[in-house]
Amino acid sequence: MTVIVTDNGFGADDWTLGFVPLDEAANDVAALDVPSDTDPAAVIAQLAGVKMIRVDFPSFADGRGFTIARQLRLAGYNGRLRAKGHVISDQYAMARRCGFDEVEISDELSTRQPEEEWKFRANWQANDYQARMRG
Repeated sequence: MTVIVTDNGFGADDWTLGFVPLDEAANDVAALDVPSDTDPAAVIAQLAGVKMIRVDFPSFADGRGFTIARQLRLAGYNGRLRAKGHVISDQYAMARRCGFDEVEISDELSTRQPEEEWKFRANWQANDYQARMRG
């Protein structure tokens, strides 16, 4: 099982339409599964009709998914964007700033890093020093 993390804390997965791997996607898919080593341009080329994109994080040290999310948002994608895998609570604010709406973690990780640790970082907008500097 998995846990979905949002600014409100832990929740169940409400997505029921499944995911299609990017390399198997055809027209009219509702959701894409994107590996971390994907060129963002390859995803941008397939955005038509996609309601959800789930980007894999094979390791908490692999930040390529943050780049994919940012590039998708800059290209105008406004559907749901989910980080999946080895994202840790310390990275939650970065995930949100890059454009992710939610993070999908394993039950095991949710036990090691309880909901309070994730909710502590849910005020990511208030602690964005770059926005304050531009402001």
